[in-house]
Order: sequence, then structure tokens, then C-alpha cells
Amino acid sequence: QVQLVESGGGLVQAGGSLRLSCAASRSIFSITTMGWYRQAPGKQRELVAAITSGGSTNYADSVKGRFTISRDNAKNTVYLQMNSLKPEDTAVYYCRAAWFDSWGQGTQVTVSS
Repeated sequence: QVQLVESGGGLVQAGGSLRLSCAASRSIFSITTMGWYRQAPGKQRELVAAITSGGSTNYADSVKGRFTISRDNAKNTVYLQMNSLKPEDTAVYYCRAAWFDSWGQGTQVTVSS
């Protein structure tokens, strides 16, 4: 089992940036894909970005060119750098360790227009 803790959410104006962090309780990145998901009010949870154990990344079309997923293996931490934020990016953001099907508690991101 693994515990995940997200941080870095907050309130930002449209066009601004935030960096989310997801700290894992132990070293797992060599064996699992890590994903960032988001869920807006009244909508289904959706995958935003993922990074595989081999380091390959993929993004939802809605965030390509604006968001970047990365990881620091030494810190057991995955990041989501979010630039050029839009009001439609407002959601609770969660990280997930796919192999363990473990989720963090979520962090709120609110983008004002």
C-alpha cells in the first residue's frame, strides 16, 4: 500500500500558474504510472496527465501545451506544473498511483476570470 498527499492548490487569476505536488509515502515510481486527475462540480473525474514508470508522458487535449507532469524520484514526488490557467481548469485535483489504485485526498484549484 502507498499513501499520497497532494499540495499546491489555491486561487489564481486566469493566465496565472500553479504547481501541484504529490508526495508518495515510499519509492514507487519505478513500478507504477502516476496520474493527475481532476473533478469539477457536476462532472466526472478525468485524467489530466500521466507519467509512466519509464518516464513517458501523456496529456488530455485540453491541457496540452499548458500543463507539464514531472517527477523527482529522490523525493518520491510527482508534480503538475500548470501555466496559462483558465476558469475551466477549476476543479479538485487528485493524484493516483495506478499499480496500487491509490488516490490522494485532493487539492482545490480555483481560477478566477
